[in-house]
Amino acid sequence: MVNPPTVGKNISIDQKIMLAVTLLATLTFCYFAGLSLMIPLLFFFFGLHLFYVRKTSGRVFLHLTLLLVILMFATHILQSYAMFSLFYIPVASVAMITTLLYNDVQLSLALSFMASSVIGLMAGFTLSQTMVFFIGSLCGAYAVLNARTRAVFLKAGLLIGLVQLVCALLVAMDFRWLYLTAVLKPLFLNGIVCAVLAGAGLKIFESIFGEITNFTLLELSDLSHPLLKRLVVEAPGTYHHCLIVSNLAEAAADAIGAHALLTRVGSYYHDIGKMVKPEYFTENQMMIGNKHDTLEPSMSRLVILNHVKEGVELARQFKLNQRIMDFILEHQGTGLIHYFYQKALTEADAQQVREQDYRYPGPKPRSKETAIVMLADSVEGATRPMEDHSPQKIGDVVRKVINNKFIDGQLDECDLTLREIDVIASSFVRVLSAMYHGRVKYPENKT
Repeated sequence: MVNPPTVGKNISIDQKIMLAVTLLATLTFCYFAGLSLMIPLLFFFFGLHLFYVRKTSGRVFLHLTLLLVILMFATHILQSYAMFSLFYIPVASVAMITTLLYNDVQLSLALSFMASSVIGLMAGFTLSQTMVFFIGSLCGAYAVLNARTRAVFLKAGLLIGLVQLVCALLVAMDFRWLYLTAVLKPLFLNGIVCAVLAGAGLKIFESIFGEITNFTLLELSDLSHPLLKRLVVEAPGTYHHCLIVSNLAEAAADAIGAHALLTRVGSYYHDIGKMVKPEYFTENQMMIGNKHDTLEPSMSRLVILNHVKEGVELARQFKLNQRIMDFILEHQGTGLIHYFYQKALTEADAQQVREQDYRYPGPKPRSKETAIVMLADSVEGATRPMEDHSPQKIGDVVRKVINNKFIDGQLDECDLTLREIDVIASSFVRVLSAMYHGRVKYPENKT
């Protein structure tokens, strides 16, 4: 007989402490505010669900708890002013912000239930009224999923208001003027209020929580960004390489259901460190010779290794989000600088050359998106010098490169499955085959 999983074994010590502190703080707040003690119990099971079922980090739990506490505080303020209807409480705004920050509908579903239940207990709503807010929150969460334009807030607000209005009518079936003005009107306007608050507060919470939304990614994808403008001038070969990698990586991410926009933007910035010494990288040596011909392999190693460190320094200087910096740090993993390692072996005593000295410091890719960019980066570099760009030859090289990365353990820390790796390889072959497609040779004009 298989024993059921034990909750304690799946929650770290830090997460247990965080759950206990949150429970104690909520108990204290509810006691002094005269609120139902069911609220701390809801927080406890909410945290248990996030840690045990969703495997959510303690940081995300704290972020979501903060959103709920702010909503509870807003409810407490509204209760203090009799002139405002409690049906204006912006419950759906919490679900909208969560979806935009984490792009996770299941997380928003859990938070929608939590928010509507807590506010229902605080405001003394009936079960049917609580369900109206819950359904409105779900509609708001789905309405802003994968949002890329600001207009989505207006659409989401109107949808939330309309759905809450219809649900309230279905519950009460009351068409009297008093019910229309006291309940239905606030519930409809509540959708607009939620949309305005979500749109206005999104950037604030994005900065506080250190997350990145599609709106920020679209801003970073603008090729007139100062870093990208510098890259095209100072390292044009690297700039072109980054564009090709972005096409490869975005197509692969889309094929396996990863965050395609994040992958594309991360590809744009993954090699910005090469701007510091662009002439030492092959793609920028169009008009000059190879500077590594006059350097010792150990010195060449330092220049190549430093482009990751220098890229991170540039990212910090321009205040790029940590999610973008992860692409700079992880796109090489702990891979071996094979060319200069072999050169060192032939020019020096093999016993004095350590393989570890010719490996990048890492870390290895820890997400699907950074792993895809690593593979796209390697594949682009391996297929560019090929003379035969037939789909068969491209496929052989692509799968060889990916297989070498897999054997070297570079994909050990990300959650890519073997099936997804195969889909990624097929996507690379399709994009590269289209990129290097043959053209009809036009006859020369003999006149």
